[in-house]
Amino acid sequence: MMYGDSGFRNGYSQYGARGEPRYRRGRRGPGDLRGGRGPFRVCSYYPSSSSSASTPSYAQPLEGDRASSPRWLEFDRAYFQSYSHVGIHEEMIKDRLRTDTYRAAIMRHQHFIAGKVVMDVGCGTGILSIFCAQAGARRVYAVEASEIAVQANEVVKENDLSDKVIVLHGRVEDVNIEEKVDVIISEWMGYMLLYESMLASVIFARDKWLKPGGLILPSHATLYMAPVTDSERYRDSIDFWRDVYGIDMSAMLPLAKQCAFEEPVVDTISGENVLTWPFVVKYVDCYTVTAQELESITTKYRFASMMQAPLHGFAFWFDVEFNGPPMFPLNNHLHFPPANSSSDFYAHGSGHRKKRVKSDDVIVLSTAPEDAPTHWQQTMLYFYEPIEVKQDQIIEGSITLCQSKENPRFLNIHLEYSSGGRSFVKESVMR
Repeated sequence: MMYGDSGFRNGYSQYGARGEPRYRRGRRGPGDLRGGRGPFRVCSYYPSSSSSASTPSYAQPLEGDRASSPRWLEFDRAYFQSYSHVGIHEEMIKDRLRTDTYRAAIMRHQHFIAGKVVMDVGCGTGILSIFCAQAGARRVYAVEASEIAVQANEVVKENDLSDKVIVLHGRVEDVNIEEKVDVIISEWMGYMLLYESMLASVIFARDKWLKPGGLILPSHATLYMAPVTDSERYRDSIDFWRDVYGIDMSAMLPLAKQCAFEEPVVDTISGENVLTWPFVVKYVDCYTVTAQELESITTKYRFASMMQAPLHGFAFWFDVEFNGPPMFPLNNHLHFPPANSSSDFYAHGSGHRKKRVKSDDVIVLSTAPEDAPTHWQQTMLYFYEPIEVKQDQIIEGSITLCQSKENPRFLNIHLEYSSGGRSFVKESVMR
């Protein structure tokens, strides 16, 4: 079965139309494009429908790049327009855990930032760029492809930082910067870490502009998965139809399951829902990762349930770390300074992570169920039918995440799972 089919082989056929793209924080309407002044440089733009202007620079084919596809350009246009709405940025900034962690990381690495040149990839309203300027950066290139760049430029001017922060309106793949940078900062993480494929833009910036020994924030990221039980969710969405004001509406159950569980669900669960220690799906070193290795990720997993409960699906979440740059080569590999990194254990062969030991040496932004909630929440992949598992019962299979052929910013999910002598396959698309 092709990944783009988004079909299933566990008992139910496909119903209804696809949902609208969520673009991480929800799909928003386009904003207004207005001119800017001062350090604001329009490197690419979205012409109005009545404009006869030539094709904008972001629409020019990039050699060897998926961006050469006309369909990709249309998807990119919708993606960037979704970030033109102020509501998306309000939600991100009001996520205090997210914003405070980034500010703390900037101040922790102030000695790398003060007097240096910084690039903020996908700056949004410019808040991280301003944090870097406040930390003493000599110059900050705030790159933003959506129309919110206009407002970001005004924010910079109102805070008297126009001499330090230069807002560039365009994709990072298209802007022109005539100097190398010492630091790259970006809040690139999407739902399930990799949704939206924004990390590829950070990699592009790293390879083109980052000086040797430069700093990348965040420096490392880890995607986890774990089996979960969530009887309340199943009861609210499915069992409701068995008795509706005394009427048996069980005929609605197949459609209800399809509508509720066809696509991944972004929701908040607690640690009590998780049946085992989590498994590492992908560990990302932002200093060395390539865009190609993110196009398709496959890993096998094996869990032993820590309790008897119905297995309703799998939860996915991530954390990111803000480590300094590699210091020196060791056996032809980059070596990082010793630290009590939360990645040390599972980055060297073990796929399971126990509860993180708190450390002042590493700043970590976590979206785990046992930690304080964030706007990313957790991503849930529910089964149509729960599986009853006993304590110590094995749950195993494989998971493949790949960029969708339908839209490279979407995420195809191919899940194989077995337990108690039963095996299933579920395929879904995160739009």
